[in-house]
Amino acid sequence: MKLVELTPIPTGDLPLAALRAHLRLGTGFTDDDLQDPVLETALRAALAAIEARTGKLLFERSFRWTVSAWRSPRVQALPVAPVNMLVSLTVTTRTGDVTLADMSDVVLEEDTHRPLMHAVRPCLPDIPALGQAVLTFTAGYSQDWAGMPPDLAHAVLLLAAHFYELRHEITTHDGNMPFGVSSLIDRYRTVRVLGGAPA
Repeated sequence: MKLVELTPIPTGDLPLAALRAHLRLGTGFTDDDLQDPVLETALRAALAAIEARTGKLLFERSFRWTVSAWRSPRVQALPVAPVNMLVSLTVTTRTGDVTLADMSDVVLEEDTHRPLMHAVRPCLPDIPALGQAVLTFTAGYSQDWAGMPPDLAHAVLLLAAHFYELRHEITTHDGNMPFGVSSLIDRYRTVRVLGGAPA
């Protein structure tokens, strides 16, 4: 299984001004943007850390997901949430022959924690031995910062500020998030209760 981000978050969509205000950095000077590269790095690190911890995507973007087998013939859990649209599905044989699936043969079941792709016909497209299926989809809470869930947005700013303050540290740490960040994102974390169940 491999998940690839196809449309990275543009720098212009990042809340640089919000983080600058959160950090109470000076404004009105000719070199106001001097810290922008550092702020951008802190924001991207915070977004990546929160998305990895929760399994939830904040900014909407496109992804390509490759699998060698379905967990179930009729339904497949998707790797991240929230998924907004299934765009395309192809099946490739071990010799490189590609078949484009009819997207009317599958349907998305949206879910906060565990979105599913269901087969409309009896089964999902068959993946041959040593072959693979490639699904492209869009996922994420919002196309812009203004539409982000407020608690997640605040968590990003808190964590980005934490990374910014520690930017000169060279010692390692245990990888735990600051308590305030953990409290804000806790309800977004996926609880694994189904074990090896297909869905």
